[in-house]
Amino acid sequence: MKPVESIAEMSGRGDKPEILFWVGCAGSFDPRAQKVTRAFCELLQKAGISFAILGKEEQCTGDPARRAGNEFVFQMLALQNIQTLNAYSIEKIVTTCPHCFNILKNEYPQLGGNYEVIHHTQLLKSLLEEGKIKVAESKSDRGKVTYHDSCYLGRANQVYEAPRDVLNHLTTQLVEMERNRAKGLCCGAGGGQMFKEDEPGDKRINIERTEEALRTGANSIVVNCPFCLTMMTDGVKAKDKQENIMVYDLSEMILKSMIE
Repeated sequence: MKPVESIAEMSGRGDKPEILFWVGCAGSFDPRAQKVTRAFCELLQKAGISFAILGKEEQCTGDPARRAGNEFVFQMLALQNIQTLNAYSIEKIVTTCPHCFNILKNEYPQLGGNYEVIHHTQLLKSLLEEGKIKVAESKSDRGKVTYHDSCYLGRANQVYEAPRDVLNHLTTQLVEMERNRAKGLCCGAGGGQMFKEDEPGDKRINIERTEEALRTGANSIVVNCPFCLTMMTDGVKAKDKQENIMVYDLSEMILKSMIE
């Protein structure tokens, strides 16, 4: 994969990217989510998409702060990000994190940040349909797959079919969990829960969701969110199934199946 340029580097040459890739905190710092970031960047490069990142100018969107009730920190971070984005005249943003997607799309406009914001599953669907990304036609050897709807892409923004359309390009064996789409169960990390201790209860939410996934008989669990990736991976390890069940982001699934 070629090095990814920052928006500052491109602007310095007088160039403007087609899309700004908002990497997010998890995609920048979490080792597992970093693999998703690299996979998605590689797909964009193979598809010939002109894109850039903010690099060191990107800060947290403020989503965890707002969900935890710290409105001051949220607005401080959001206004700083909006100032940076507007300085570069950014119009279109793609992100691999549904939390970033939701807040950039639905909550930044209240503070003057008006952008076209898409989730990477939506962009990947378009690239597959346009033929800019090609995957091998043979699907039978890719195993049985189940898909977990993240809360902020699903219920919050009603994006249910784009990820499934992507998976239908990759496998003929997509099996749904008992609770899916609008009735899907949270992985347990939403609403700031990723950064605090669990409330008392009989069972951790991610364990309950993982058990639903395991009951499908799938050998891969596919997610579209770095938080879901962490929680479902931890759930699989807790059930001692990590040798048999893999947890992937959609971009990783595509990269594995791509025709060069």
